Amino acid sequence: MPATPETILAFDFGLRRIGVAVGQQVTASANPLAVIHNSENGPDWTAIGELILEWQPARIIVGMPACADGSPSEISNCVNGFIRELARFDRPIETEDERYSSLEAGELLKSERALGLRGRIKKGMIDSAAATLIAERWLTRN
Repeated sequence: MPATPETILAFDFGLRRIGVAVGQQVTASANPLAVIHNSENGPDWTAIGELILEWQPARIIVGMPACADGSPSEISNCVNGFIRELARFDRPIETEDERYSSLEAGELLKSERALGLRGRIKKGMIDSAAATLIAERWLTRN
């Protein structure tokens, strides 16, 4: 772990939406933060820049999709392009295995809904919850 505990931003890249979570090494926890619109024209870089300016993360974590056997998934090239573009924010960028994070996030939200802790689940909520899981995985390892 770095000498000073860090704040991180984690991204769960998707072709339509990008989930974002913020994590803190001091508490080793993460929380859903936002959902960024993504389209054929690319992500909403203004919104991403605003989040980075507001939270001042020491590093950025990006979920790297893989197939069940660990081989790169079809969307891996898009994620790598996203990572190259994130370099404009001059922060260290690391990847974290995101296999099954969206599935796990959906199940977690469904169980919270069943317990009466949550209302209707929107797709964006799953994306930001998946980013939270990615952040937590990274924080656990670091």
